[in-house]
Amino acid sequence: MTVHLSLPQARQFLASYHFQPTTLPAIFEQLGTVQYDPLNPVGRNPDLVFQARIPGYQVDDWQTAAYQDRLIYDAWDKQACLVPVSDWPLRAIIRAHHRPYHDREILGLHPDLPRTIMAAIDSRGPLSSLEFEERARYGERNSWYGITQINRALRAMWVCGELLTHHRKNGRHYYDRPERVIPAKHFAQPLLADHDAYLRWIVARRIQAVGLLRLAADPAIWSVCGKAEGRKRVIAELLEEGTITQVTIETLKTPYYIPTSALPLLDTTSIPADRMRILGPLDNLLWDRKNLQQLFNFSYIWEVYKPASQRRWGYYVLPVFYKNRFIARLDSRLEKGIWTISQWWWEDDVTPDADMLTDLTQMARAFLHYLRADGIQIPDHLDHATKVALLAAG
Repeated sequence: MTVHLSLPQARQFLASYHFQPTTLPAIFEQLGTVQYDPLNPVGRNPDLVFQARIPGYQVDDWQTAAYQDRLIYDAWDKQACLVPVSDWPLRAIIRAHHRPYHDREILGLHPDLPRTIMAAIDSRGPLSSLEFEERARYGERNSWYGITQINRALRAMWVCGELLTHHRKNGRHYYDRPERVIPAKHFAQPLLADHDAYLRWIVARRIQAVGLLRLAADPAIWSVCGKAEGRKRVIAELLEEGTITQVTIETLKTPYYIPTSALPLLDTTSIPADRMRILGPLDNLLWDRKNLQQLFNFSYIWEVYKPASQRRWGYYVLPVFYKNRFIARLDSRLEKGIWTISQWWWEDDVTPDADMLTDLTQMARAFLHYLRADGIQIPDHLDHATKVALLAAG
């Protein structure tokens, strides 16, 4: 079966798929993975993903689910991500994929270093790189093999699953053995060793994470999903078994795929217009940037790692999504408890009316709550209507 959609229908589907009000556990049931990034101007990327979907969410609320309730854990997926703890046995092949890196970076240089690290953790409990760095700086000569070596070792052991993140402080990993992080009922499950079964699972998970995905999507999306030829074969198998459904969209020649479980959303006539949303730079909806251009006529490049002279917009510019379209971009920071907006740009085809400005005030008020901010600061150069709407939130 192939489903044919217009561009407005595709946009409406994605808005419904991503932005129905929900809970944090339900986000992982639906998307399966949320990308992590350590930069924190207005919360980190997971925080921004969650606040766009969970009414009343506040910065760092997810850490309770990760490090106390043990519903999710830190893992290497598309990049560094948060994933459900039930994924542990399913991700064995991903961990094995990174084993050569571990062996090259550690065993080839310091074969006894992993044992030394594990002995320290067993003796002292979860440790961050700081504890090892202090020993390297102030302890015996060459103890812990030096700061660079210990950081590389910890990272290599993490990506191949010999260590996991037990908790974080100010974003910093504190590492422990995986059996003390993953709940026993998941850790004891048989590991998925069948490569074909793994490929079917991870390819379906990627489609699930975005909601509407092309086989020719950005290669980074297909990280640890095998080679292109294998993915094409797996797509055919998933179509045949009914896990995914093929979609064509108006004049776009490339077929898309959606989770078959999401088909009922195509019959939804209303768009989730409950609120305007600021999206994180690595929000799942934004993963395929060419897809954004084709479906939404929205060009977005995250410029945070570009030199300032090469940026068109700014350091940490985030998209603003409303109903079923992108309407604006903003660059802002939380500074001494104040949400400080440095730039706000309406998209060229957007002329905000009274209703949109009212919703902008509501969005800003919700974002202040999310940040636990004490107030808002607006630059003088913004147009009067936008300034009034933003200031009304404070």
